[in-house]
Amino acid sequence: MTASRARSPIAAGRRHSVGVRPDGSVVTAGIPRAPECRVDDWHDIVAVAAGNVHTFSNTGRSHTVGLRADGTVVAAGWNGDGQCEVAGWSGVVGIAAGWRRTLAVLENGTVHAAGRGREGACGVGAWREIVAATAGDWHSVGLRADGSVAAAGVNRKGQCEVAEWRDVRSIAAGYLHTAAVTASGRVLAAGDPSSGVTRVSDWRDVVDVSAGSYHTVAVDKHGRVLATGDNSQGQCDVTSWRDVVSVAAGSTHTLGLRSDGVVLSTGNNDDGQRDTAQWKVRLR
Repeated sequence: MTASRARSPIAAGRRHSVGVRPDGSVVTAGIPRAPECRVDDWHDIVAVAAGNVHTFSNTGRSHTVGLRADGTVVAAGWNGDGQCEVAGWSGVVGIAAGWRRTLAVLENGTVHAAGRGREGACGVGAWREIVAATAGDWHSVGLRADGSVAAAGVNRKGQCEVAEWRDVRSIAAGYLHTAAVTASGRVLAAGDPSSGVTRVSDWRDVVDVSAGSYHTVAVDKHGRVLATGDNSQGQCDVTSWRDVVSVAAGSTHTLGLRSDGVVLSTGNNDDGQRDTAQWKVRLR
């Protein structure tokens, strides 16, 4: 779920995947007529985010968000809680999409939120000096310029217990867990043990991390990919991947962006969300 750290060219939701082409247009994989895949008229996009719902949710509805080069934002898909009401936003440098929620990091270090506010995950108005944000199903996480981390929303599994984290450079939020990469390449994690949070401390030289519903994926400085947590759909079958520069974990599938712009995929493909073999995606 996205992915989205600050500005990612790939994103994975529950039933769809999204990528930014080199010309700034957007390509999707999933159900062709689904609202979240209606992005044909988008242009000048530099980053995407995909809304997500966890594996056992009774709805497959989600949304897609795009960041334009001029700092404005577009959105398509399910808007039941106003998560797509982003047309007035400007000065945006980073985006994130969760279940029923969209976040935007602004140039001045503050964060906008649109969508469901009932559980507190949109309670980001007091955040300052934020350089990246990520949205899980029920919680939001922000990375400050000094490497510390803020969180808001449901904390049922301890996924918001990040106040002591330091020297962080990348963050990711899943269904009930949070992961982060430190400046030294170590991975920190909090939340639901079934998502692999107790098994990432041995990872080294990590440069990027992403959190799915119940799995965690990372890429190291050598372009190799690591994964842990639920593998019931093969979403952690990434050991053969090489030359990867970025990863995106969806609900039950995983994407990897190779250094040549090719997008690899593994895991669930019930809705065609893994049909990325013909993509050519821009790099960061």
